[in-house]
Amino acid sequence: MESYDAVIAGGGHNGLVAAAYLARAGRSVLVLERRDEVGGAAVSFRAFPGVDVRLSRYSYLVSLLPRKIIAELGLGLDLRRRRMSSYTPVGDGGLLVDTGDDGRTSASFSALTGSTKDFEAWQRFYAMTSQVAKRTFPTLTEPLVSREELRSGIEPGAWDALFERPISETLTGMFGDDTVRGVVLTDALIGTFAGAGDFRQNLCLLYHVIGNETGDWDVPVGGMGAVTGALASAASSAGARLVTGAEVLSIDPGGSVRYRLGDDEFVVRGGHVLANVAPRTLARLLGEEPPEAPEGAQLKVNMVLSRLPRLRDSSVDPREAFGGTFHVNEGYEQLAAAYAEAAAGRIPSLPPCEIYCHSLTDPSILGPTEQAAGVQTLTLFGLHMPARLFEGRNDAARDEALRATLSSLDSVLAEPIEDCVLRAPDGRLCVEAKTPLDLEAELGLPAGHIFHRDLSWPYAADADQVGRWGVETAHERVLVCGAGAVRGGGVSGIPGHNAAMAVLARS
Repeated sequence: MESYDAVIAGGGHNGLVAAAYLARAGRSVLVLERRDEVGGAAVSFRAFPGVDVRLSRYSYLVSLLPRKIIAELGLGLDLRRRRMSSYTPVGDGGLLVDTGDDGRTSASFSALTGSTKDFEAWQRFYAMTSQVAKRTFPTLTEPLVSREELRSGIEPGAWDALFERPISETLTGMFGDDTVRGVVLTDALIGTFAGAGDFRQNLCLLYHVIGNETGDWDVPVGGMGAVTGALASAASSAGARLVTGAEVLSIDPGGSVRYRLGDDEFVVRGGHVLANVAPRTLARLLGEEPPEAPEGAQLKVNMVLSRLPRLRDSSVDPREAFGGTFHVNEGYEQLAAAYAEAAAGRIPSLPPCEIYCHSLTDPSILGPTEQAAGVQTLTLFGLHMPARLFEGRNDAARDEALRATLSSLDSVLAEPIEDCVLRAPDGRLCVEAKTPLDLEAELGLPAGHIFHRDLSWPYAADADQVGRWGVETAHERVLVCGAGAVRGGGVSGIPGHNAAMAVLARS
């Protein structure tokens, strides 16, 4: 039986981070990946035959990947900052947030709301999240601290607003305008199906505003596949063995891993087994009772356009509007209405969604012909689309959800989006949609939950967890190194780093 110091089940980005750290420390490492390529959700793909555009098919922006990991693994990534934070069309106008021009942003707030009060509240709110980010983010790659220790470094008002009170209560207290409230709230809903008063919104918002102490969401040049490529190179060049097409069938708590490669089955032994899979999947592999099922709640739509659509707001260049996050029907009350419809088992009649255009910041994902033709990409993330809406009728519900979502987008544009969508050489529109059930089938995400399970607070849950890494399981040799770890979620590499540190600390 082959033996390794560490066997990693799952070659997503966290598994690659763990492999790189362990191999660089001189450990023998085997990574087993079910799919034909490593990277998990952090991959690029030519989705439309005859169209040379490498879309970030699943995950698409980078915020939580620590510069510490990038530097220590020598990844050489180019992560580009976006000048425009967001644009939200409202009637024939809209709200533009320009990170390079406070005066312009203030004027946009005034035009929308009639005063500068909400802009001033906006500045206070994000000054508060910045203070929390500077205190919290560095701790994510260190052993867990207690709740009290984390709180001691955060201003009391900020702690109360983000950790103690439902974020919906904080937002309604700080902002008067429905659109402004909604723009802030969207960061509390990405991949999270939760209504007002639910602290899962607080958790989701927290992880969206603390990345690298700024909360900025950057564009990976070359697409998410460039992130995976850099990580895979770091791991393999350090000596880790990466095996694709290898499906892990079972894990023994003593360290034995059984897997299938082609038509054959193999057993390998690891000093440690790092599970870069969802907690429910790990339980199945261990032969244990799985934890409560999570539920993903998003519709992911990838599009290639022949040109950007015209806006109803003639004062804003579409290149600016789509250069940041383009919010569609995401006012506070619109989000609440969509949640109520989905909770009642119906696809929302006016689905809220948000969009960004990767190719405006990074045209390298376009082939030469597509660049010359002015082709652009759009990545759309639809909110309040829980897995329950697709169960038992995924194909039909996907079509219904896509139609409703594109209609929602049309409602804020000056022309139908279909008029701008590129047609592939075979005549088909370059549009693809992924439901939570599609993500489960393709990536193994339980019910499409992009965080593997509900996010956790970034501190120890109890005294026994203080000083540990948040990756431990009931079995000494088995560690979690995926998004389901404490402080997991998003393309961060943090669970992979922390699992590697836990292994190295033991030996």
